[in-house]
This record gives sequence, C-alpha cells and structure tokens, in this order.
Amino acid sequence: MSYMEIKELQQAEAPDLIEGVHGYSSETNWVKPENPITLERLEWFKDQKLALMMHWGPYSQIEVESWILSDEDGDWARKDVDWTSDYEEMKREYFGLNRTFNPFRFQPELWAEIAAEGGFKYLIFTTKHHDGFCMWDTHTTNYRITGSETPFHAHRYADVCKHVFDAFRSKGLAIATYFSKADWHMPYYWAPGMERGRDTWRGPSYSPEEYPWLWEQFVDFTHDQIMELMTRYGRIDILWLDAGWVKVSDQVKQDIRLGEVVERARQTQPWLLSADRTVGGPYENYVTPEQTIPQRPLNVPWESCITVGTQWAFKYDDQYKSGRELVRLLMEVVSKGGNLALNVGPQPDGRLPAGAVKSIKELGAWMKVYGEAVYGTRVCGPYFAGSCAFTSKGNTVYCTYLYESADKAVSKVVHIPYQEPVSGIELVGSDALLQVERTPEGISITLPDCELNGQAPIAHVFRMQKGEEAK
Repeated sequence: MSYMEIKELQQAEAPDLIEGVHGYSSETNWVKPENPITLERLEWFKDQKLALMMHWGPYSQIEVESWILSDEDGDWARKDVDWTSDYEEMKREYFGLNRTFNPFRFQPELWAEIAAEGGFKYLIFTTKHHDGFCMWDTHTTNYRITGSETPFHAHRYADVCKHVFDAFRSKGLAIATYFSKADWHMPYYWAPGMERGRDTWRGPSYSPEEYPWLWEQFVDFTHDQIMELMTRYGRIDILWLDAGWVKVSDQVKQDIRLGEVVERARQTQPWLLSADRTVGGPYENYVTPEQTIPQRPLNVPWESCITVGTQWAFKYDDQYKSGRELVRLLMEVVSKGGNLALNVGPQPDGRLPAGAVKSIKELGAWMKVYGEAVYGTRVCGPYFAGSCAFTSKGNTVYCTYLYESADKAVSKVVHIPYQEPVSGIELVGSDALLQVERTPEGISITLPDCELNGQAPIAHVFRMQKGEEAK
C-alpha cells in the first residue's frame, strides 16, 4: 500500500482533522482530561501565551529538514536538494552529518537570556526529530550529540538538552520536550530488507501486524528514550509529540502504547501535559495548528507553531518577520484563545541568527510595556476584528489596536468595535487623558497629541473596565 493510499484512508477515518500546512485536530476530536491535575495545568498553559520553539540538529548544516529522507514526501521536501539526484547516496550523506556537527559557539545561558528578554514563557526544544538524531546523552543509541562519532561529544555543553533546559529554567521558563515518535535511523523502524525495499516513507518499512516482535522492539526503544527525558532532565512541563501518523487506525496499526509511557512519566512528573499532535484522544491535551491561525476562536486549548523565518531549520539567507509582524501574529492568536510558539532554527555553530534575535528583542520590548494585555488573559468578543484584538482579564477588557506599518499615519480618532458598556478607558503605558464617545459602531477614542508624532507604534493598547457608562 502506498503512502498516498494510506493517507487517503487515514483522512477518511479522521474527518475531524482540519486541513492546513499540516492538519490539526478539531474541537470535536479533543477529549477533556479527567485528571484534575491535568485540567489545572491546562489553565496554567492557557496563561503562558508565548513559547520559543527550536528545531536544531545536524541538518542545520545543510539548510534542510529531515523530511528529505522520506521518498514519498520528496515532491515538496526535496525542492532544495540541488546537489544530487541519487537519493540513496543523499540519505547516506545525511545520516553522516553527525560526524561534522560541532556547534562550539553554543551558549545556552545566552539563549535563555534572549528568550527571557523576548517575553517567552516556555521553551519547545527538539530533543529528536524524525531523523532519529538525539540531542541528549541517551543510552539507547550512539546516534546522539554525545556519541563518539560527533565531534561535539567532548565539549562541556555536549549534553545539549541538559544545558538548554537548565539555562531556560534558571530564567523562569517552562520546558516542553519535542520528541518524534518516528525514528528513521532506527533499524527497528526503517528495517533493511523489508517489503518496502529501498523506498522509504514516514512509517515503518514493514507491517507491525506481520512483524510484531520487530515493532515491540521499537516500542520498547521509544519508551526508554521518553523515560530518559522524563527522569534524568529535571522538571518537564510538556511532552510535545510529533509524527502523528504513528497511531492506531482501522487500516494502519502503529500502536506505540503512548498512554502506557505517559502515565509512567506522570508518576515522576504528575504535572505533565502531553501534546500527541493530530491524533486526538486523551493524550492530545491541546491541539497544534502549524504555520496557520484558526479562522475563529477555538473552545479547546491550542497553540499555533509558526516560524520567525520561512522554515523550521536554519537557513543562511532566511528572511525574518519583524517585531511588528510578530506582535500582530501574537495578538491574533491570543485574541482567539491560543498560545503562539515562534520557531527559530539555531545556526550549525550554535549561535542564534542575528535577524531572528533582532525581531525577538523588538517583540520583547513591546511585551515589557503591554504584556498585561497578553499573559493570563482569556477570549473576549469580538475577538479579532479588523485592526483590533480583544482580550480580557476579570472585569478588564483590553483592545490592542494594531498598525500595519510605521509609515502609516496615526489617526487622531480611533474607532473600536466594542458594544458592551465600559466605565472607563485608559491608554496602557501612558497617563494621558482620553476623550471617549459612544457610537453606534462601538467606541471612538480621541488620542492625545503626544501619540500623533513620529512613526506609528506597533499598537495602541486600551484598558477598559466593564461597567455602567456615565450618562
């Protein structure tokens, strides 16, 4: 059975998967946890709003992602593979990238300082992508950052996950471990000499039903890796699982026995959230749109993961979104009830790209003044309307009025489409008095002259108190 045939079957079985860059589970596919600790932690999750995501590994050396290894994803994944048409040789070269990966300019404390300055509240770090290379000192394979073939293995920061997690925790950020359930380097998953021959796809090279002993070895291997991360690397807040095709369906049975390992992990880390992406069920505690924002608010916990540049892995000539663009993304996501995970791919030498750092610092400077309209807020109608993003916190409603460009003139009078009664309106970050008028469309606010000089700000944020309006 080809990958496309399997995908069609899976889509027929999963009508609740919303199409996007990658599909994401819909509200009807979400299962409310029964565990009161998990429910409490989901409220914590909804308070955080902003995550830094990092895809990093040997692939950063060649500006591509591990998807190039999958033959049946080649049409889109190999568009930048311009050095060869011999894909078998390319795979051998790719799996040898560990022998040249030496990020000796890696400074985890500096990463953490930049993240804290950017206003991020949690980190999503790629412990292992689909290619199987491990960024921690695993005992399960030598295909790891501390492996003898990897030149970085003798460096003081060789156990990358340990030093990243420790540095970010010291700055008050929570930790999410990105972990791929698939492993294209592991011979228990892509086993040589099986029915798929040399043709590879996302799934195993054999039928787990026909070779259950081989699949069980892979399951044990996966559980061992997850439990290493859950027991040897301090407090982990979220187990962020990719490779949603590794699951049980009527047609394709890739049972990783996820519930078994998550519950084992929760014996050590009872606060643990799990994000089993696109699978639905009790271990997809929140849903994860990718490179997209839902058209409307969702009634379940969710997180959009979006790149600061144009791709997940580092790219030398990448173009990064400005701080203004990042604020707009953030406010659209938050106004619809979600969190935003912004991805930055570190360079192969261990540094963060200067363009991404610049944008992060611009975002952080804005958040330092206006973060009260973001952190700990909940949805509030009319949500995201035109230039306005609405959020609420108790009896306080915030309207973030966004400006698309610094060159756009700021109008003396700002119109806010908010119909509910308010007892007072203030301009966040300013003591200036505002002139306010109720209109049939909402509220008109006359800005003070001091707000009309120079370039347009990223946004004006208005703090409004619910209550009876003065006559």
